[in-house]
Amino acid sequence: MSVQETIAQTIADNDVVLFMKGSKKIPQCGFSNAVVQVLNHLGVEFQDVNVLADAEIREGIKAFSNWPTIPQLYVKGEFIGGCDITREMFQTGELQALLKEKGVAFSEAA
Repeated sequence: MSVQETIAQTIADNDVVLFMKGSKKIPQCGFSNAVVQVLNHLGVEFQDVNVLADAEIREGIKAFSNWPTIPQLYVKGEFIGGCDITREMFQTGELQALLKEKGVAFSEAA
């Protein structure tokens, strides 16, 4: 499989995917950590992909989304954005509305 196919398969196989630096247990950059904190606060189950472990994935995800930075959040196959977009959507309630619309389980009490 090509890198693009691997990325597409990962996104297709998981409702929520975060391409990030480090892992959800040990984020290795502040932006990745911020998105992990939002998702954890909402109780969202998500697949993490450590781009630091694979240079091809790190560069491939940027080409896949046509977005130059990491982290990158995907929900039900849809590219949501990076740290600033995710954080803003969370603060305005748009992220919670999107999760509900897409049928992704999360804690509404959060």
